[in-house]
Amino acid sequence: MSDERPIVPTPKAKRVEPYWKEINKIIDPEIGIGLVDLGLIYKIDIDEEKKATIHMTLTSPSCPVGPVLLQQVEDRMRLQPDIANVEVRITWDPPWSQNLIDPDIRAMMFGY
Repeated sequence: MSDERPIVPTPKAKRVEPYWKEINKIIDPEIGIGLVDLGLIYKIDIDEEKKATIHMTLTSPSCPVGPVLLQQVEDRMRLQPDIANVEVRITWDPPWSQNLIDPDIRAMMFGY
């Protein structure tokens, strides 16, 4: 599912809920980094009815493991005790880039 307007990624300092850590346990098999640290999870909204909407992207539209990662995100969120329903939305705006990787990890990997 595609969003109509760009999603503003949640800043690292505001990712305090435990589900951010749980989703980061999902490792991108091609790069070897957790999805949150890789910058693929842009935003997580939880409404009054305990429905979680995860706004995420992939490293490319042709990512061969994309469907698996989406399912893993959905499955991991369903394990959270305060979540009743889950929807994962793919967005390409903003497009993923290396600049979205956690700055500490990016510095170790690329030196910037």
